[in-house]
Order: sequence, then structure tokens, then C-alpha cells
Amino acid sequence: MIEVSHLTKRYARHTAVKDISFEVKAGEIVGFLGPNGAGKTTTLRMLTGYLPPTSGTARISGHDIFRESLAARRKIGYMPENVPLYDDMRVKEYLKFRAQLKGLSGSHGRTRVGDVIETCGLKSVRRKMIKTLSKGFRQRLGLADALVHDPELLILDEPTNGLDPNQIRHIRGLIRRLADSHTVLISTHILHEVEMICNRVIIIDGGVIKATDTPQNLTDQMRAAGRIELELKADLNTAQKALSNMDGVKKVVGQTMEEDWQQFTVWIDSGTDARERLSALAARENWPLRSLLRQTASLEDVFVELTRKD
Repeated sequence: MIEVSHLTKRYARHTAVKDISFEVKAGEIVGFLGPNGAGKTTTLRMLTGYLPPTSGTARISGHDIFRESLAARRKIGYMPENVPLYDDMRVKEYLKFRAQLKGLSGSHGRTRVGDVIETCGLKSVRRKMIKTLSKGFRQRLGLADALVHDPELLILDEPTNGLDPNQIRHIRGLIRRLADSHTVLISTHILHEVEMICNRVIIIDGGVIKATDTPQNLTDQMRAAGRIELELKADLNTAQKALSNMDGVKKVVGQTMEEDWQQFTVWIDSGTDARERLSALAARENWPLRSLLRQTASLEDVFVELTRKD
């Protein structure tokens, strides 16, 4: 569905996207992740034809997004992070207008407008002025706009941005239902949502793709490393130095809890499990050990490990 090859976007003194390549297959829900300024939105804008690339190519359902721009755009439903809406129009009126702009007219256009109003849960507000809508309904309307011409591919940039937990749950369920008949590329900061709904993730940082795999495979690769949390009674600096000097330990962060009890988070190398050695160290140093817990890696751990600057 999406084929990106050596895509690059340079500005005068800054390269936002650097020679990236990836594919999204038909029927997939793919999370496109990265910290602020990583190149996510620039990439999405190039894929949707809003920005020309400096070099490289991209194809949507076989159509070159630059040489066959109109044909490619017909395959795409794009919902930007800040949905541009006409506040002085009513919901149904706006969707009819957008359907006409996308080449839908007559009974087919009316049917599609009715379908997306039903699909996106807009029936109760279909006659309301857009300026009176809550943030949640505005997001639903933006999604309905992206869907009205029944595209094969949905590209959603931060679709749950600014929503409360109930609204996020609604949008999440809606995306799951849409995936039955659409390919979805979704950019979001909510990693828990990605783990729940995406078949695959692409992580970009500094304009470069750092990883692409299923959420399960990425967390499995991290799981051997993971982190260990322990609480012991000792001098903070002495214990932190001793823990940091152990083989296989990558990083130690400690803080005082109460009295002389300290809490440490210990990151370890892949393929190692330092719990027995940590327990033995505490016994040798006569440090009372109150808890020792190995944390299972999450997609958030993978994201932080791949994008942190320290």
C-alpha cells in the first residue's frame, strides 16, 4: 500500500528526513512513532502530497505520489494533527461540501456522508454549528472528512491529541473497526494505544528510522535487558557506586525513600539477569534488602532506549 524509498527532505540549514525507506502492506495498522521534531509530520506531509521531497520516491497503492499526485491522493484519507474545520458551517453541511470537493456528488455523495456520520458517531450533532463542538466531536468530524471518499489508506496524525480518556477509547475502537476495510498509518505519542491497536511500529528519530517491527518483537528484544528495581538500606552514594561497578550493568539511578532506605533502578545488558548477583551483593555488604523486582519491557522502554540522547 505504501512504498517509501530513500525519501529525504532538506531545508536551508536543516535535514528533517534523511534517506528513509519503509513499506506498509494493505490491511496493516502501523504506528509511526518518534519524539517531537523527529520528522514524523514532515514524512506524513510528503506522503500526502502537501510537501515535495528533496529526493527519493513514495508510492501509494502503486501510484507515485509526485508523478501521479491526483491518483495517489484519491487513495488517501488524511487527518492532520490540528484538524482545519470551517466553524461557521454545520456538521452535515461541511461533510457534503468536503464530499463534493473530493468528486462525490448526487446520491453517492449523500450516501457516503450519511455513512461517515453514522460510523464516526456524529448523528447527534449533525445539525450543529462546528464552532459549538467539543474537542472530541471535532476530532470525529476530522476523521469523517478523511473517510468520506472511502479511501484505501488512512493517515492519521495524532488523532487522540487533547482528548479525555473516554474520547480516546472511542477513537481507538473506531480505528480498530476501520482497519477491517482500510490500511491505517497512525502517528501518536500515546504508546499504550499503539501496543493495543497496531500490527507494526516504525520508530523515527532525528529524521532516521531506528526500528521497524511488531510491538511484540521489539519488546521481546528489550526484555532480556529490561530493568531491575530494588530497595535496600544503605548509603545512597556507596550503594550506587557498587551497583554501577557490577558486570553487565549499563546504568543505575537511585533516590532516597525514607530514613536510610534507598530505591534503585538498574538497567542491564541484553541476555543477562542480575537479580541473584544483586541479592548476593546486598548480603555481602550487610544491606537489608526489602524488594527486588525485574520489570518487563514495554514499548515505552523500547522507544526511550532508541531515542534518548544520553
